[in-house]
Amino acid sequence: MASVRNQIAAGSRRRRFLPRGESAIASAGLALAALLLCAMSLSAGWAHHAQQFAINQFRDDQVRAAGETLAHAAQSLLANDQLTATRRLIADAGRGNGLAICRILLPDGRVIASSIVAEDTLAALPGSWPSSVQTNVSQATAPGEISRSFAMEISGHGAARLTIVAPLSWHSGVQWQLLAGLGGTGAWALLILLVVYRRMRRRLRAVGAVREALAAIAQGETSLASLSISSDLGPEAAAWNGMVAQADRMRRHSLAERAQDVLGRRQESRGELDAACDALPQGLLVVDETGKVKYANGAAAAFLNVKREELIGAEAAKLLHIDSVVEALKEVASGAGRRRHVLDIERKDEGASGVLRFIVRPVRREDPGSAMVLIEDITQQKAAEQARHRFVAQATHELRTPLTNIRLYVETAIDEGEHDPATRSKCLNVINGEARRLERIVGEMLSVAEIEAGSFKLNTDDVRLDQLFEDIKADFQQQAQEKHIALAFHLPPKFGVLRGDRDKILLALHNLVGNALKYTPDGGRVDLIVDATEKQFSVQIRDTGIGIPEGDRDKIFDRFYRANDPRVAKITGTGLGLTLAREVVRLHGGDIVVESRLNEGSTFTLTLPVAA
Repeated sequence: MASVRNQIAAGSRRRRFLPRGESAIASAGLALAALLLCAMSLSAGWAHHAQQFAINQFRDDQVRAAGETLAHAAQSLLANDQLTATRRLIADAGRGNGLAICRILLPDGRVIASSIVAEDTLAALPGSWPSSVQTNVSQATAPGEISRSFAMEISGHGAARLTIVAPLSWHSGVQWQLLAGLGGTGAWALLILLVVYRRMRRRLRAVGAVREALAAIAQGETSLASLSISSDLGPEAAAWNGMVAQADRMRRHSLAERAQDVLGRRQESRGELDAACDALPQGLLVVDETGKVKYANGAAAAFLNVKREELIGAEAAKLLHIDSVVEALKEVASGAGRRRHVLDIERKDEGASGVLRFIVRPVRREDPGSAMVLIEDITQQKAAEQARHRFVAQATHELRTPLTNIRLYVETAIDEGEHDPATRSKCLNVINGEARRLERIVGEMLSVAEIEAGSFKLNTDDVRLDQLFEDIKADFQQQAQEKHIALAFHLPPKFGVLRGDRDKILLALHNLVGNALKYTPDGGRVDLIVDATEKQFSVQIRDTGIGIPEGDRDKIFDRFYRANDPRVAKITGTGLGLTLAREVVRLHGGDIVVESRLNEGSTFTLTLPVAA
C-alpha cells in the first residue's frame, strides 16, 4: 500500500510541471527530439568519416601515380649514368607534389638521390651491385602519412628502390561547411517537430489524461476525485468522467453486497461445519482452559452416553471418569504440555463393552487455552490384532507338529528301517502324509496372502470329478479310521465334466471335509453327498460333530476367527480353511451355506455351476 501511495505521489509531482494529459505527449515529443538529435549526430560523424576516407584515397592514388611516373623516368636517367639529372628530378618531384621524403636507395641502403638536401648521397653511381627481386608495396608509417615503395631495375647496374612518404592533408573549411549544412538541416527538422507536437498536443490531451487516470487505477487508486479529468478537454473527457462515476457507484454497490454475502456465508459455514463434525464416526470434544466443554459432536455424546445438549458447559472430568485421560486433558488445556496423548481404554459399562481410544491434543499449538479430545472405537482393530496373534501361534503350532513327526519318523526309518521293511514303509507313509499336511498349511497361508493382495485367480480347465473324489477319499480315509469315524461317500453313478480350477476346488472340499473330521468326536459319522446335474454341481458334507453356536455361524467364514467353545480351543487350526473355501467357491460363481445345531452336528452345502 505504501508503494502505491509513493507512485501516486510521484505522478502528482510530475503534474506540477506539465498540465494533466500532456505527460504522455511530452514524453513522445522528447523521445522524437532525442531520436532526431541522435540521427543528426550519427549523420555528421558518418559524413566526416566518409569525406576523410575519400581524401585519403585520393591522396594515395596521387602518390602512387607520381611514384610510378618518377620511378620510370629515374630508371631511364640512371641507365644512362645521368646522376645529376636524376637528383634534380627527385628534388623537383618532392617540392612539386608536396612530398615529405622522396629518395632512391640501393639494396644495401645507400642513397643515390633524395629530396632532402641535407641527406648524404653517393658521389658517383657505382659500376654495378647485387640485384634482388622487389615489388611495389605500401609501408606502415606514422598517423597522417602515406608511404609507398617502387621497385626499379637499372640496366647495366642492378636493382634499386624508390621510396616516397607524403603527408595527408585535411581542409578544415570543408569540414565546417559540412557541419554547418547538417546543423541547419537539424534545426529545420526540430522546428517542424515542434509545430507537429503543438498540433498533436491539442488533439491528444484528453487521451493523455485518460491514460494517466488508467495508470492510477492500475496502481490502486479508487477515488472519484482523483480519477476524474477536466471537462475542458472535450467530449472525450465528459465520456470518461461518466464512466468513472458509474464504475464508482457499481463498486460501492458490490462492496455492500459482498459484506452481506460474507455475513450470510459465515452463518452457513458454521452450520455446515457442525453437520460435518456430526457426520464423523469419531467423537469430538473441545475443552477450554477451565476444563469445560465448548463443543461436542453427536458421536461424542453417544460414546459418553450423555445427551448432547448436556455436554456443552459441563466439566470434562465428570464426563470422562478416566483418570489418565483427565490428567492428559488438564496438561494440554493448561499449556503445561503441548504433546499429543494417545490412550487406549477398555470399557466395561452396562450393555456396552470394547476398547475406546482417546486422543488428546491442543487445538492450535500457538493457543494454550484449549484442547481437543477425539474418541474412537477400536474394538474391531483390537480384535483383528488378537486374531492375527492367535493365527501366528496356531500356524506355528500347525507347522511344528508335522515337522516334529517328520523328524522322528526319519530317525526311526534310519535306525530301524534297514532291518525292518514294515517299519520303514510305515515311516515313509507317515512322512508323506505329514509333508502333504505341511503343503496344505503353506498353501493356505499363500492363498490368504494372494487374497489380501488381490491376486487370487483361477486357472480354469476341465475337472474330472470322479478322480477328484478319489483323491479326497485317499487323503482322509486313514484319519477317519484313526478316530473311528465312519466316512461315507455318496456319489452318483456317472459324473459330468466341471469347468473350473481343479486345485482350488480340491482345496475347498479338502477344508470342508477336514473340518468335519476335525470337529466330530471319536465314533461319529461324516457323509459326503454329491448331486450333479447338467447345470449345477453340489456337495453336502454332514457330520455328527459338536455343532456351531447360532451367534458364531455368520463369523466362521471370517479370517482367523475361531469360536469361543473350549472344545474348539483344544483343536489346532489356523482359522483360514473356511475363508479360503468360500473365496474359491465364489470365484467359481457358487456359494457355501451352513446349517448346524449345537452338539448335534453341521451340514455344509457347496454349490457350483457346471460351466463355472
